Amino acid sequence: MSFTDIFSDIGKGASDRDRKGTRPYDAVSALAAAGFGRLRLGRNEGGYGLSLSESFVQLRELARADSNLPQIFRAHFAFVETLRAGLPQAETWQGLVRDNRIFGAAMAERANETSVTTEVTHGLNGLVLNGRKYYSTGTLYADWIIVWATLGGDRVRVLVPATATGVTRLDDWDGFGQRLTGSGTTLFDQVALTPDQIVERVPADTPPSQPFLGAYYQQFHNTTLAGIAQAVLQDALAFVRPRERVFGVPGKVSQRHDPIVQSVVGRLSSLAYSTTVLADQGARALEAIEPLFLAGAHDDDAIEQAQEQIFKAQQIITQQTLEAATTLFEVGGASATSESLDLDRHWRNARTLASHNPAAQRQRELGDVALNGTRLWTPYRDGLRRLAETRRAGEAA
Repeated sequence: MSFTDIFSDIGKGASDRDRKGTRPYDAVSALAAAGFGRLRLGRNEGGYGLSLSESFVQLRELARADSNLPQIFRAHFAFVETLRAGLPQAETWQGLVRDNRIFGAAMAERANETSVTTEVTHGLNGLVLNGRKYYSTGTLYADWIIVWATLGGDRVRVLVPATATGVTRLDDWDGFGQRLTGSGTTLFDQVALTPDQIVERVPADTPPSQPFLGAYYQQFHNTTLAGIAQAVLQDALAFVRPRERVFGVPGKVSQRHDPIVQSVVGRLSSLAYSTTVLADQGARALEAIEPLFLAGAHDDDAIEQAQEQIFKAQQIITQQTLEAATTLFEVGGASATSESLDLDRHWRNARTLASHNPAAQRQRELGDVALNGTRLWTPYRDGLRRLAETRRAGEAA
């Protein structure tokens, strides 16, 4: 199994797509057709049977080619992990994964995930889904959409065909980075559902994902950021090696032999190495707790420790990738800022990824862990509990 040629083709077009706003439908289709979405399915289930660590290596290489692509597949891969853990009717949904169908996400709303207004109700002809989601990452390219909604005061996870009647996918994501991830609005207007499309139902004060999956989602971003650091180094080498310039000394000077440029590239290579090592450590930490997740032991202390490792790594990977994306411009002066090169996309993409799960908030939580032994996600869990209590009080009144 090798996706090297596909990754290479994706990388060749990454800058051009970013500058022109060309959606990577062809890249997603090529990956899907090659079975990229089946990396984590077992060989006896029609997949490639990769370990977590092996799958994250593939995702890092994809991020080096174009960091939009791993984010497009992020919800899909997390969903496959839930299937492996025994989601109801898993065999049915695994069949779709085997058929190279891609799952996108419509989970978050403009306020936050604790204020879910998208709702499943009983209509005249059965269950219907109504609501509006934002940050619907990957849904623009997906065959199926994973939706968080409410039903009778509970939180439910619903699977909906992307082309179902009443589903509208808007390409309105206007972030300055990760521009092509399709992270815009999805509308659901009287979308008909069958009961088997509701694959999970939990009390409203239950967090939307188990701790393992919370760590998994962050590991995905850490891996993508590490891929961006690799891409920065790759583009620096491609920029410097053929160039001659006149700057600071008379005559032509080969940039690759300039001590200052060598020092900058040395720093970039070190940052690419460091972020990769940290990302790989996070993948191994997830791999170590995977048996607990599969066994349903979601509150084990080992899972808490793995989350902490991955969240700590986020602090450093984010800073070092942003440093690399800024330092890149020191290799070429003003010529490196040419829009035709589109080198600024690395910083824009890294900054956007770093903003999805704010590092400053995680840093505070990590400090609370170290000082007071407070478990991660405590503020989030407390907020869910307060909302549930308020809802129950309103219903009682």
